[in-house]
Amino acid sequence: MDNLAIIGLQWGDEGKGKIIDYLAKEYDYIVRFQGGNNAGHTVNIDKREIIFHLIPSGALYSNKHLVIGNGVVVNPSVLLEEISSLRNMGIEPNLHISYRCHLIMPYHIAIDERREKTQKIGTTKRGIGPAYTDKIARCGIVLADLLDREEFEGKIRKNLEKEGISEFYPEKIADEYLLLFEKIKCFVCDTRVLLNKAILEKKSILFEGAQGTLLDVDFGTYPYVTSSNPTIGGICTGTGIPPKYIDNTLGVMKAYSTRVGEGPFPTELKGDIGNGLRIKGKEYGATTGRPRRCGWLDIPTIKYSCEINGVTSIAITKLDVLDKLPSIKVCTKYKIKGEIFEEIPQSIVNWDEVEPLYEEFTGWMEDTQNIKKKEDLPKASRVYIDKIMEMIGISVSIISVGSERNQTIEVE
Repeated sequence: MDNLAIIGLQWGDEGKGKIIDYLAKEYDYIVRFQGGNNAGHTVNIDKREIIFHLIPSGALYSNKHLVIGNGVVVNPSVLLEEISSLRNMGIEPNLHISYRCHLIMPYHIAIDERREKTQKIGTTKRGIGPAYTDKIARCGIVLADLLDREEFEGKIRKNLEKEGISEFYPEKIADEYLLLFEKIKCFVCDTRVLLNKAILEKKSILFEGAQGTLLDVDFGTYPYVTSSNPTIGGICTGTGIPPKYIDNTLGVMKAYSTRVGEGPFPTELKGDIGNGLRIKGKEYGATTGRPRRCGWLDIPTIKYSCEINGVTSIAITKLDVLDKLPSIKVCTKYKIKGEIFEEIPQSIVNWDEVEPLYEEFTGWMEDTQNIKKKEDLPKASRVYIDKIMEMIGISVSIISVGSERNQTIEVE
């Protein structure tokens, strides 16, 4: 089987967790390659909700290799909570964690909380950004550093001095993290070697993106972005896998748009329709519980994301959330200062000046949650899907009509 990347095409929260869980049964390895426990991938099985933050979303299949690549920043205590949660469900995760993963330290969380009070980026305040900052500044701490207590404690002390933080004690942090490390050490290995060996053995790999393309630190709505690369390039830097081994890319998008936190959102709906989408779609952050901003689908952003990621097919999620709307709009182009654009703006100033131009569709006003084939969907919903695919120029392979694993339509 070909190796597959699953990438979010919007501002995250597209329903990647469900799609990954649905497809994971076909793959040998499921690999997280970036982000940290700011991610929240939700899987619903038999009306039970499981939320993953660090462990790949294929964990509910007991025979899968679950890999946390070097591009992920790890909070060991959060990771142990997830492992414990799986064990309580009777699942012993076959987990592999890269020695090169950078660690989220207690002072990273403190820095994140402090900065968010003034910057208002809309982070989860989990310390992810400051951990990546230290990585780029070449003063980060990786799991391998915990093999030498003296080296580990010395790095902590230098970082605390650099930030002028006095409320933490290096010795105490070292004691805490070394104790945590003993509990996860059995999972830690050189995942680059593991994955490249798997490829030589013709094993199949599913690459799991966290967040979404429009939150990418390079290609997102900067500065209102995450601190890593949830786009296709993040796979290579976050795992050590050459690009030639990524065979296909499945782009995941909602049938409408959402965004958590601050930043541009041209199609946002602030009235009754937006509130209705939030309630029907249960649009609250899996990590923070924050209400998501909701709006109409935005085609220029989707086309942009598809181009960046080389998307070969599309998964549309939450189609059922639109079931009771008499009419539905889709943004097809932008107007900025009187000019029409099909491309997204390149500066935050221009984002603020965007006026979305819409095409309106007739709603289907029928329940889609129990439908198993695309041809059995209401005609108006098929028109909606087909028109979107025509605008994007890529075919749809999966349609999700509910949160449960079995509420999934595979399109031939």
